[in-house]
Amino acid sequence: MAEDWVPAGVDVSRPSAARVYDYFLGGAHNFAVDRQLAEQIEAMTPNIAETMRSNRVFLRRAVRFLVEQGVRQFLDIGSGIPTAGNVHEIALEAAPDSKIVYVDVDPVAVEHSRAILAGTANTAVILADARDVERILAEAGKLLDFDQPVAVLLAGVVHFIPDSDDPAATIKALRDAVPAGSYLLVSHATADGQPAEVIEAQRLSGRTATEITLRPAAEIEAYFEGFELAEPGLVFIPLWRPDPQDAADEHPERIGAYAGVGKKK
Repeated sequence: MAEDWVPAGVDVSRPSAARVYDYFLGGAHNFAVDRQLAEQIEAMTPNIAETMRSNRVFLRRAVRFLVEQGVRQFLDIGSGIPTAGNVHEIALEAAPDSKIVYVDVDPVAVEHSRAILAGTANTAVILADARDVERILAEAGKLLDFDQPVAVLLAGVVHFIPDSDDPAATIKALRDAVPAGSYLLVSHATADGQPAEVIEAQRLSGRTATEITLRPAAEIEAYFEGFELAEPGLVFIPLWRPDPQDAADEHPERIGAYAGVGKKK
């Protein structure tokens, strides 16, 4: 694979969590060292790639839904590498006046993102921890207008915030920063409906850098305080507004994650 997309200063001899995720999603921004680690993780958690892909498909469906609701500003926190079919491609195709800000704590993901988005108007990338809301808002405000509706996207990121860091407080701070008519998107890993061995594998695979905190539906739904959940509410990812051509999923719980989108009242 050609390596002319690799930003200067990025060590390609060590695996990157962002590039491993890119590999699971079928992206091209990964190397043999990343694929080797991905295969080790997949051996431990056989459905992890399907879960990640399902989460990305949900994100695409949700962005299309949000554009249909008139949203033109997107703040994607914990974005990883913007691989094919990511938020900016979906939003800009549907509404060319959309503005998208990506936020990630991984310097590798941020450098790759900046390289990929070079020359793409109305996009920006911020290096920041999801919990550093003040910094995120200050930097995102250079492109986004927080007097107009913003879709805050937290796809597969809140489960990396431990209870000790009070994820609800982070989400409340984001909610308070956006006006009525804004939206919150959350997808979150859960132990609900999962057999014991899958739960243990999820916990182990989360210890590479940050342990995943599996939370029940009631706790995840509480993050939407101040938002009105769009139909069908908080559901297992495959059940959130599947495309008409999608086959019915008889076991949506196997994905092990919930998803929901809410509008600020």
